[in-house]
Amino acid sequence: MTQTKLINISTPDGVCDTFIAHPDTGAHPAVILFMDAFGPREYLYQMAQKLASHGYYVLLPNMFYRVKSPPVIDIPFPLKPADMPAAVDQIMALLKTLTPEMAMRDVDAFIDFLAAQENVLQGKIGTTGYCMGGALSLRTAARHPEKVAAAASFHAGNLASESPDSPHLLLNKIAAEIYIASADHDKSMPSEQIDRLNTALTTIHAKHQAELYKDAIHGFTMADLPAYNAAALERHWENLLPLLARNLAQ
Repeated sequence: MTQTKLINISTPDGVCDTFIAHPDTGAHPAVILFMDAFGPREYLYQMAQKLASHGYYVLLPNMFYRVKSPPVIDIPFPLKPADMPAAVDQIMALLKTLTPEMAMRDVDAFIDFLAAQENVLQGKIGTTGYCMGGALSLRTAARHPEKVAAAASFHAGNLASESPDSPHLLLNKIAAEIYIASADHDKSMPSEQIDRLNTALTTIHAKHQAELYKDAIHGFTMADLPAYNAAALERHWENLLPLLARNLAQ
């Protein structure tokens, strides 16, 4: 059985509302689960609880806490195809309020919080992220190579753009084992970026794997979005859980 709670974590910029899930007893390795752009909601809470059931202390922060508490959009889930234009307009406005630098200040606070929890097994942690959270997962591993042992990214866009702060430029700072899954029909991660990402991965020393999920689109793990792909979600678990198990001491 798992326990869940909503807590507040102090950051340099305010107070981040955060969902926590962990096994009932004992101390367990920590995993930071970075949300997609649709924000914390029941489906992500369920994902956090599933991770926790495998023996992890899971921290799911609201990365939009500076401007919005959950639900971060005013359209009820599950979203239908007709809901998507309005939903995307809302999340694009939210994305403009968060920079990588702001998010990494938050990450520092999350790691300090985890270090103070008696039911967190002190040592290496894991990160996993979805959509915008995929980039944050990789950025966290690059910022804290001494702390992050496993870093996963699922259907993240613009991981290898021409921007000077593109995530792929940070890969050589990562010590963690990396797993990156992209969708073959994701306009935010086109073939030229896939190629650039794969080239960057060949230059790093960390163990890594990048896969292209066939017949999938951006958001394929999210059962409350029209992009959901049940087979791709299952494949996600089949890769994420062993990644964490290999690298985080139980």
